[in-house]
Amino acid sequence: TAAEHPVWVEFARAMGPIMVPGSQALAEMVKLDESRSTKILDIAASHGMWGIAFAKKYPRASLVALDWKPVLEVTRENAQKAGVGDRFSTIAGSAFEVDIGSDYDLVLIPNFLHHFNMKECVRFLKRVNGALRAGGQVAIAEFVPNPDRVSPPESAGFPLIMLATTPEGDAYTFAEYQKMLGEAGFTNAEAHPLPPISTAVIARKK
Repeated sequence: TAAEHPVWVEFARAMGPIMVPGSQALAEMVKLDESRSTKILDIAASHGMWGIAFAKKYPRASLVALDWKPVLEVTRENAQKAGVGDRFSTIAGSAFEVDIGSDYDLVLIPNFLHHFNMKECVRFLKRVNGALRAGGQVAIAEFVPNPDRVSPPESAGFPLIMLATTPEGDAYTFAEYQKMLGEAGFTNAEAHPLPPISTAVIARKK
């Protein structure tokens, strides 16, 4: 679907409430330094719930949302409703091409990497690594199938959707994420279940 297509605005409005449990669970898993101001980048932010959960948990965190310009209007609305609008800013455009900034403590990549092949994922993760401060973290939220690639059914069936809707997208196993993250300069990758059916893959910049 074309990047600026109105369907992404509709998608953002529809998916926001569904992502609240997973985003809140992720905000409990990933620890930020509460003794100082921190910076979070939410890639393909859409409804913004992933980043907003962190901004609500960490009062000294500022949140930057990256997405297409029309979608960011929805993100901004949700940030203001959540009471974090004063710590919220946006970057509009392609996550592969725009200047994504630097010195982030955390970069969130929710439901994004499945659109691309592994080579493109590594290329993107290298961009993310370069935008993080030393010791910064990346948190990926995705459908992650088991090594057998046929279970659980929700994650195992997801590659079929990607086959139909993206040029080279796929659902990757945790081992594949470990490999991609390692190639991009990350270490200590961990996988944790996220409600209702996603997985968090969290790693740290070397």
